[in-house]
Amino acid sequence: MPARATTRRRQLGATLRKLRARKGMTLEEAGLCVGVSKATVSRYETREGPVKWLVVEALCRAYDASHAEQNALVGLAKDARQQGWWRPFADAIPETMNLLLTLEDEAVREDHFSSVYVPGLLQTRGYSTALQQANEIRLAPAEIERLVDIRMRRQDVLRRSPPPHLWAVLDESVIRRIVGSPAVMREQLSRLLEANESPHITLQVLPFSKGAHGAALGSFLIIGGAEPSLDVVYVDYHTGSLFLEQESELERYRLAFDYLRAQALDMEASSVLIQDVRKEL
Repeated sequence: MPARATTRRRQLGATLRKLRARKGMTLEEAGLCVGVSKATVSRYETREGPVKWLVVEALCRAYDASHAEQNALVGLAKDARQQGWWRPFADAIPETMNLLLTLEDEAVREDHFSSVYVPGLLQTRGYSTALQQANEIRLAPAEIERLVDIRMRRQDVLRRSPPPHLWAVLDESVIRRIVGSPAVMREQLSRLLEANESPHITLQVLPFSKGAHGAALGSFLIIGGAEPSLDVVYVDYHTGSLFLEQESELERYRLAFDYLRAQALDMEASSVLIQDVRKEL
């Protein structure tokens, strides 16, 4: 899979393009001002390849960017080279997971719709282990433990300051499907109830009684950037993953999520339903 631009890199490119347009300069004029080629300026704006913060700083001066704008963009250029906690695992996890973790590490919000399983950010260790054990490709215990460790570490994003806002809409089948054992599922449902008390998490259940709904797209995740133009949709399917960022694609999934959360139970009613299902186990 070809490398994709991270949220930081995309934001840097979009802002540089806006500053140049505001100044009324062509790519060639901007390049002449700072001693780089027209192609280099274009590459910085189109989010392709690495960037040098000294060039970004020079472009900001050429564009008469404010002190705050310059500091923000130079910071983005420097941060674009930073490596996340998962890099030591990079050789052993799919490239799509690398990209997901990078985008998630930079997200300001995440909108999940789950039609089968609890979203990874809300899974307990027991639940996550049971899912890995159910894989049609048998994994060694050590491999299962490693994958679960990565998933548990991924949840640290919810404990950062400030955390992204997580909005999860779960199909009722998610809370009724017994994964692992009744004991594992009771623990998982308790985790969901606890999560719904967090000021940074909104959790709703879409009940069976709603019948047909806007989830024909299946499970999906909208990873929200600092502005809507930086949003990315992540769709995980059986043999791979998709990252969608075209505006028409984003609008379709945003609309679907709006319909889903409008049809789902509110937070209080969702917690009551989860409690009732937990009592049945």
